[in-house]
Amino acid sequence: MFIRRTTIKSHKSGTGSYFTYRLVETERVDGKVKQHILLNLGRHFCVPKNQWQDLVARIKQLLDSQSSLVGVELPIELEIQAQHYAELIIASRSIETADVGQFHAVNLDSMELSRPRRVGVEQLALHAMKQLKLQQKFKELGFNRHQIAAALGNIVARMAHPASERESHRWLQRVSGLGELIDYDFEAMELGRLYQASDMLYKHREALEAHLYSQEQSLFSFEETVTLYDLTNTFFEGTAAANPKAKLGRSKEKRNDCPLVTLGLVLDGSGFPRKSRIFTGNVSEGDTLETMLTGLGVARGAIVVMDAGIASEENISWLKAHHYRYLVVSRQRKRDFDENAAITVKQTTGQKVQVQRVIDNKTGETKLYCHSEMREKKEQAIQDRFAERFEQALQGMADGLHKKGRLKRYEKVLVRIGRIKEKYARAAQHYEIKIVPDPDSDNAKSISWTRKEKPNSQATHPGVYCLRTSIDDWDEKTLWNTYTMLTDLEAVFRSLKSELGMRPIYHHKEDRVSGHIFITLIAYHLVHTLRTQLKAKGLDDSWETLRSKMENQQRVTVTLECEDKRTVHLRKPTRAEPEQKQIYDALGVSSRPGGSRKTFMGSKKSAQKNL
Repeated sequence: MFIRRTTIKSHKSGTGSYFTYRLVETERVDGKVKQHILLNLGRHFCVPKNQWQDLVARIKQLLDSQSSLVGVELPIELEIQAQHYAELIIASRSIETADVGQFHAVNLDSMELSRPRRVGVEQLALHAMKQLKLQQKFKELGFNRHQIAAALGNIVARMAHPASERESHRWLQRVSGLGELIDYDFEAMELGRLYQASDMLYKHREALEAHLYSQEQSLFSFEETVTLYDLTNTFFEGTAAANPKAKLGRSKEKRNDCPLVTLGLVLDGSGFPRKSRIFTGNVSEGDTLETMLTGLGVARGAIVVMDAGIASEENISWLKAHHYRYLVVSRQRKRDFDENAAITVKQTTGQKVQVQRVIDNKTGETKLYCHSEMREKKEQAIQDRFAERFEQALQGMADGLHKKGRLKRYEKVLVRIGRIKEKYARAAQHYEIKIVPDPDSDNAKSISWTRKEKPNSQATHPGVYCLRTSIDDWDEKTLWNTYTMLTDLEAVFRSLKSELGMRPIYHHKEDRVSGHIFITLIAYHLVHTLRTQLKAKGLDDSWETLRSKMENQQRVTVTLECEDKRTVHLRKPTRAEPEQKQIYDALGVSSRPGGSRKTFMGSKKSAQKNL
């Protein structure tokens, strides 16, 4: 076995040439020496010539346990290449079933396990892609074989190992068995292909979103009845000065020190995304609704559910003019609730919810004043915490009036009290503060306060919130249950950010940022497809839990020395654990990703059998 370098003339210009490299094996047949190509190493083979002999020796050792009695020590990168080339040769051997039996005498002491590659999450992802006909859509959009593989690599990596494209590239080459499942050599793929695939995915964003939603409708047979709309943002690492959409704003993760970018998302009531749009980090929520809903083709009378930040009077008027019905969180600050006029819509221990229905005669709207037992406890705890801090700050000021070196001047005390009220505005509105000046000096004599709760506020009505709607033919329970779908949308955002790695963003270029976010959205389509089917079978785990259950199933190669001095390489997946088998069975997916492959190498003719 040796490496041959061949000069190839360029067919495009007729001038110039380049080298290509092949791994060649020599054997004697009928008394004659013949050579045949084991593997085409390509024109980009870059191993220095002085290392060829060691590389070939190591490949032979990996293929045939009898080829060398002494181990060949290689630098780590060269060892990785040797194992890669050996695996390609083993996988490419022709099938000769006559020489392959099910029982063979082997030397158990020679057994080695190598090339573990994860395949559990990959198997689930490919199942969802097949159901949504995603690869078929890529072909229709003009993706070639390499672009399809790179696109799948980006998406599956985001599901299984959320990270940057650079880390995804390493994961695809060193950790994942995705390449085996789709018959593609990711170890030969350059990093640039993942970036190019990201650009292509975002370029076809509208076509892909429409395709995925259409396939999901067909798969789950849901009707378009409710449209959920909300925004979230994520932050950049670095200044992102080259991105015009990276702006400072109010961060959902409290990272106001970082530039932000905003994602607007329209979902069907079933939880499947319909449309996405990326806005600047400082965009006003109320200014985005018309942009997002225009062109959706939603049926007349469809219901839009959104929170108070988007539900401006201008947006409500736009919804009415375009024949949408709406259910939104009211912006009114006044809180009112009459328990005697309310009905119970949810009754569980510690989570009772009551709703009072009121018709607004001026607007014709229905208002729902809702009281949540759980929300009351949460708001009361927050109120008590801020009140305690506010009173501690006031007490500190009052005590300081009688201590040397502390603030005493009346005017400065007024300023300091104003700052304290600003800092604890949530609590300060419920207090009356009296500062008595000292008639004999410019100092303050005393500070006192009394708590007087503001009427119709969170303090007097903890746990109360108001919904407004144009729907007049639904009962209170149906309306409230529809509103709670917004909490599902919040769960979507949490999944995108935490489970699927949308935050933080390390890219700075606008296109790269858009591609990063859109890959995460495609991954969510697949995740939600899987989780919806599993939920119907009684498995309601989060994606993080499902991923942790599946990620330890691997494909491994078992190498053994046979009695006839050949070497057998058996490549197969590990047996699915009980929890993994349960998930596979619920989805109707094989629990043996990639199947099994048996290859014999050595003194006899090689034989391979796909089991």
